[in-house]
Amino acid sequence: MQLNGLDWIVLAAYGTVALGVGLWFARRAGSGTNEFFLAGRKLPWWLLGTSMVATTFSTDTPNLVTDLVRNGGVSGNWGWWAFLITAMCTTFFYAKLWRRSGVFTDIGFYELRYAGRAASFLRGFRALYLGVFFNVVIMATVTLAAIKISGVLLGADKYTTVLVAGTVAALYSATSGLWGVVVTDLLLFAIAMIGAVAAAWYALAQPEVGGLAGLVTHPEISRNLSLLPDFTDWRAAAMVFVIPIAVQWWASWYPGAEPGGGGYAAQRMLAARSERDSMRATLWFNIAHYSLRPWPWVLVALASIAVYPTLDSIGAAFPNLDPSILGHDLAYPAMLVFLPHGLLGLVVASLAAAYMSTISTHLNWGSSYVVDDFYRRFVARDRDEAHYVRVARISTVLLIVLSAALALFLDSAKQAFELILLLHAGSGLIFLLRWFWWRVNAWSEISGMAASATVALWFPLFHERVGLPTLDPAVRLLLGVAVTTVVWLLVTFLTRPTDTATLQGFYDRIRPFARGWRRAVNTQPDAPGALAAGLAAWGLGCVTVYAVLFGTGMALYGRPAAAAGFGLVAVAAAIGLFRAVPRVGFD
Repeated sequence: MQLNGLDWIVLAAYGTVALGVGLWFARRAGSGTNEFFLAGRKLPWWLLGTSMVATTFSTDTPNLVTDLVRNGGVSGNWGWWAFLITAMCTTFFYAKLWRRSGVFTDIGFYELRYAGRAASFLRGFRALYLGVFFNVVIMATVTLAAIKISGVLLGADKYTTVLVAGTVAALYSATSGLWGVVVTDLLLFAIAMIGAVAAAWYALAQPEVGGLAGLVTHPEISRNLSLLPDFTDWRAAAMVFVIPIAVQWWASWYPGAEPGGGGYAAQRMLAARSERDSMRATLWFNIAHYSLRPWPWVLVALASIAVYPTLDSIGAAFPNLDPSILGHDLAYPAMLVFLPHGLLGLVVASLAAAYMSTISTHLNWGSSYVVDDFYRRFVARDRDEAHYVRVARISTVLLIVLSAALALFLDSAKQAFELILLLHAGSGLIFLLRWFWWRVNAWSEISGMAASATVALWFPLFHERVGLPTLDPAVRLLLGVAVTTVVWLLVTFLTRPTDTATLQGFYDRIRPFARGWRRAVNTQPDAPGALAAGLAAWGLGCVTVYAVLFGTGMALYGRPAAAAGFGLVAVAAAIGLFRAVPRVGFD
C-alpha cells in the first residue's frame, strides 16, 4: 500500500516540526557537553518522564507485543510487564541517589564507588560494551522494525529504509543534544499515542473482527485473551509468569528497566533539576509505560489473529515482501493498511516519531559514554568543550552506521530481547546491592559480567554441540542467574574490599541507608521511617499500575464488575502511595 498526497503532507508536517526543534536547540547543545548530554541538569519531571515513555515507545515495541500475543496470548507480555517491579524499586530507592551522585553518566559511578585500576577498567570497558555494542544491538532492532513497517506501508526495500531513516536520525541527534531530544519527545509521544489508538480503532472495525464484542467471542482469539497464563501447564506458566515475577525483574539487565536504574533512564535522572523531580519523572514513566500504553498494541495484535491467522496469510497479502523479514511481528504493520488516507499518514508519522525518539535517545546516551567515559577519561583529558562536542557528533554518526548495518542481518526483535536478558542474567543483583552494601567491589562487577557473558555464549556456541538437550529461554535465564550469582559472590568474599577512604567518600556523598555500611565507614542515622516509606511506596506503586492495567483490560473485554473492582484497588493504592512518598526522604 502506498501513501497518497494527503498522507505525505501529514508526514512532511511532522518532519518539519521535529527538524525545527532540533535546529532551535542546536546552538545551546553546542555550548558544552553538560548541555549536549544533560541539558544543564535543569529539566522538569514531566518532561523527563514523558521523554522516557517516548523512548520506550519504539517501532519495534508494538511488533514485539504482537509477536508475543500471537504466539502466547496476552499473558505473554509478562516478559516485560514484570519489569515494573524493577522500575518502581528504582523510583523510590535509586532515583534520588542517582541525582545526588552528581556523576556525568551512570558509568561514571564506577570511579565514585570503587577505586584503582579495576574501577578504571570497568568504566572504560563498560562505556564501550554498553555504549557501543549493546546500544548498537538495541538500535538495530528498532531499525529492523522500521524496515518491516516501511516494507508493508511504503513498499520500500530495506537498504532504502536504513539509508533514509539512519541519515535523518543521525543529523537530528548530532544537532540538537538532550534538550532537543526531550522537547521533541513530548510531541512525539502525543503523536505516537494518537496513532496507536487510531490503529486499534480501525483494527477492531474489520469485518473479520467485529469490534470489541466480536474480538472477545472470536473462537481463534478468545483463547489468547487471558491476562495470566494457564497454571495447569506449569512449564508454560513458569516461563511466562513465574520466572519473570520471581527472578527476571531483579536478576536481568535490560535498557530502560535496569535494576537500580542505568542507561538512558539514569541519564534522565541525572538531568533532573532536583531529587524530587528525578523520582517524579521515573514514577510518571512507570504509570504511562505500563498502564496507559499497552492496550492499543494488544488490541491490534489480537485483531490480527482474525485477519491474518497464519504467516502464510501475511505473506499472501504482501507478496513483494522480502521473505527474510516475514514473521508474526509483521502482523502489526500489516494491520495498518486498513487506515484511511490522511489518518494513515498520521500513523506512519507516529511510527516515524517512535523511531526518532528511541534512536535519538540511544545515540545521545551512547555518545555520552564514548565521549565522557572513554575518550575524555582515557584518550584526551584536557581539550576544550567544543572539541568534545565535535567528538560527540562524530560518535553519533558512527553509532547509527553500525546499528544500520546490523539491522540488515536480524530477523526479529525477540532475538535481541532474549540475547540481552541472557547476557546480563544474574548481574542485576549487583546493581541493586552496590549502593547499600559496602562489601561489593569492582571485582564483583567484573566477575559477574564475565560469568553472565560466558553462560550466554555457551548456549549458542557449545551447548548442543556437546550433545546436551535444547533448553527453553527461561531455563537458560535461570541457569545464567544461578551461575553468575555464585561466581560474583565468591569473588566478592575472596577479594579485598574497596579502600575505606573511597567508601567513606561515597557514603558521605550518597547517604544510602546506614545498615549495610556500618562495618566499614562512619555512618549517620537514617531519616526516620524512610526505609518503611520506601518499601510501602514500592509495593503500592506496583499495585496501582497493575490494577489500572488489568482494570482497563477487563473494561475492554466487557467485564464491568471486574473492571470496577480493579478500579477501586487502583484508587485505594494510589491514595496510600501519595501519602507514603513525602516520607521517602529527599534533600
